[in-house]
Amino acid sequence: MTQELLMQVAQSSVYTILLLAAPALGVALLVGLLVSVFQATTQIQEQTLAFIPKILAVFITLLAVGPWMLRVMLDFTTGIFGNLHRFVG
Repeated sequence: MTQELLMQVAQSSVYTILLLAAPALGVALLVGLLVSVFQATTQIQEQTLAFIPKILAVFITLLAVGPWMLRVMLDFTTGIFGNLHRFVG
C-alpha cells in the first residue's frame, strides 16, 4: 500500500463521514438555535424544552434521509472491498 493510496482512502473516509453526518447535525443545529431563541424571548429555562425537539427533529431527519445514507455507505464499502487487492501485498 503506497502512501498516496492511503491518503486517498483516508480522504474518502473523512468525506463520507462528513457527508453522512451533515444532515443530522445541520437539523440539530437549526432546531437548537430556534429553541434557544424561543427560550430567550419567553424566558422559559426548561432543559427538556431544548432536548426533546432536537431528538425528534434528528429522528425524523434520519428517517427521511436514511435510504440515501445507506446508499452512500454501501457505495463506500463496495469501493473499499472492490479495491481490497490494492491494499494487501
